[in-house]
Amino acid sequence: MAKISPLQKTERDEPVSLGDRALDNLDFIRSTMERSTSFTAVPGYGGMLMGATAIGAAFFANQQIYLRNWLVIWVVEAFLAFAIGLLAMWQKAKLGGQSLFSAPARKFAMSFAPPIIVGVALTFGLWRFDHYGVMAGMWMLCYGAAVVGGGAYSVRAVPVMGWCFIVLGAITLALPKGSSDEMMAASFGLLHIIFGAVIARKYGG
Repeated sequence: MAKISPLQKTERDEPVSLGDRALDNLDFIRSTMERSTSFTAVPGYGGMLMGATAIGAAFFANQQIYLRNWLVIWVVEAFLAFAIGLLAMWQKAKLGGQSLFSAPARKFAMSFAPPIIVGVALTFGLWRFDHYGVMAGMWMLCYGAAVVGGGAYSVRAVPVMGWCFIVLGAITLALPKGSSDEMMAASFGLLHIIFGAVIARKYGG
């Protein structure tokens, strides 16, 4: 009968590879750095609620005869969405132990704000000269640019959503008149719901 050498070791007794430990440490360091340099409090569930209100606004706006009433509905929706987004962002940051005044949050805000300010200024100018037909496409383009800019300091799904807004905005400007509300529902409505669900599932609400 063959003797078993006491020097032989089973697989369970083999030491952990230094290479495996190094990879685990690198993964931990990378994830820690991403959390410290990214603004992860972008709200998923809040985005879904913003999408739902946008679809409702699109329905009511489409019933309007006077274009100024149409604009009023969308301006009210913009303020409502802003309030929902800010409240949901604050709640998610609080639960995740983040600050809305951290360096990543400030970078997100500073990149997000300029295109939004441009959109407000352009809306005022278009309203003065009764150019309502291009407002919806312009809103999508400006919002998409804001989301792409802010998304550079956030989770990966955010800039992807921004580029989708830009694509839909460009398509809207090329479509015939009368399709603005449908495209607003598709962009500010469905895109917010879809990407909100993705963010809520993958990034904690």
